[in-house]
Amino acid sequence: MAARAGYGTVEGLATAGLAFLWAQALFPAGALAAPPGLGLDGARLSILWALPFAGILLSIALIPLVAGHFWHRHYGKVALFWALAFLVPFAISHGPQAALYETVHAATLEYIPFIVLLLTLFTVAGGILVTGNLAGTPGVNTALLAIGTVLASLIGTTGASMVLIRPLLRANDQRRHNVHVVVFFIFLVANVGGALTPLGDPPLFLGFLKGVTFFWTTTHLLAETVLVAGLLLAAFYLLDRYYFAREGALPPRPDPTPQTEGIGLRGVQNLPLLAGVIGAVLLSALWKPGIGFDVFGTRVELQWIVRDVLLLGIAGVSLAITPQLVRERNGFDFEPIAEVAKLFAAIFLTIIPVIAMLKAGTRGVFAPLVAIVTGPDGAPVNVWYFWLTGSLSAVLDNAPTYLVFFNLAGGDPHLLMGARAVTLEAISAGAVFMGALTYIGNAPNFMVLSIARYRGVKMPSFFGYMGWAMVFLLPCLVLVTLMSFR
Repeated sequence: MAARAGYGTVEGLATAGLAFLWAQALFPAGALAAPPGLGLDGARLSILWALPFAGILLSIALIPLVAGHFWHRHYGKVALFWALAFLVPFAISHGPQAALYETVHAATLEYIPFIVLLLTLFTVAGGILVTGNLAGTPGVNTALLAIGTVLASLIGTTGASMVLIRPLLRANDQRRHNVHVVVFFIFLVANVGGALTPLGDPPLFLGFLKGVTFFWTTTHLLAETVLVAGLLLAAFYLLDRYYFAREGALPPRPDPTPQTEGIGLRGVQNLPLLAGVIGAVLLSALWKPGIGFDVFGTRVELQWIVRDVLLLGIAGVSLAITPQLVRERNGFDFEPIAEVAKLFAAIFLTIIPVIAMLKAGTRGVFAPLVAIVTGPDGAPVNVWYFWLTGSLSAVLDNAPTYLVFFNLAGGDPHLLMGARAVTLEAISAGAVFMGALTYIGNAPNFMVLSIARYRGVKMPSFFGYMGWAMVFLLPCLVLVTLMSFR
């Protein structure tokens, strides 16, 4: 107990000292507080306000690679540190009411709906078990990747990845050459396949929460998604045929997971629940009763509350009706979603001043970034929106990166779906497709990596995986640029 008390004292002193230093650095004498409910004036904020946001994203990107054991035990404390690095000095400078307003605004309109959807998809997908052991032939592997690519937009990249990665690994556990199978799985199922609905990938759901209609990406990114997915599936089939032919020249390996039951599907009672998830999200877009509630200055519409309650109810039903054995065989637990919840709580807090500075446009500190993505006539340069959104998504995380560039493009969903539709296409495609360029570009990437390594697959290093992406994914992205964003 004494050790814990001592640690708490040191942590408290560190937090207080951090608050003092930030207050000294960020707030010149006479700084005016932003009136609660009116939002921040981004033109008056220092670039130092972006440091907590950069800190949490860089922590997510680098600490798991260089200090994995520390990260696994203390990622919640790291997230709390960066959240306080913004929130405490903000409350000191702008007042507790302004801090409360900004926190509630971000939580009710973005963070809570975001986490509730991910939790529900994760829970329902975790109750679906594909049994049996398929033979990992090129045809079977390509079919599994194609099915997963389609499922990704229906049950999310996380859900599709968790349902199919274990059957795919079992199908190929006798093969000596199976690394490429997992690499292309990350390309297709964990990323590209999620481009067609807000359910597919977290950045698109953030766009939906901002006002982008449910089927907008379905109609506007279909051609690009089919192109990239088709090219990757064709490349995979040819590559897998090459490696499969080489297997015949090697001594056979014993099957670590022999066939003990037929090919089948357990937990089918969860399939109607997936339809319920889609229905709940669509309901919130189509049903607008005009009833809302004021929560500390933020208006929360009734349909949003109903959607989130329905989603949580669906998750609860899934837990109640799915046999425990099914979840155990799927390796299901809540640790991955708990990690996402803690990290994104910090992300959604620390991004508040960044969004305000981006909304300031040429009046704010991000004026040079605005200049890159804006032509001399004031029109957006879509090719830069595509590549900047994508490249930052690859090394940070695609959900907050999407939000940054969505606001940089004006943040008005009606304008972005209308006169600037190509700009929104570029932002959406960049965030989803290029999340596959590294292990840290999208949450399912690292989950798939961990499962594959645990099952004995000798996955490439961080930069080795990037090499695979440069060879196979980058040419597809160049073609998308030439086709849509020149």
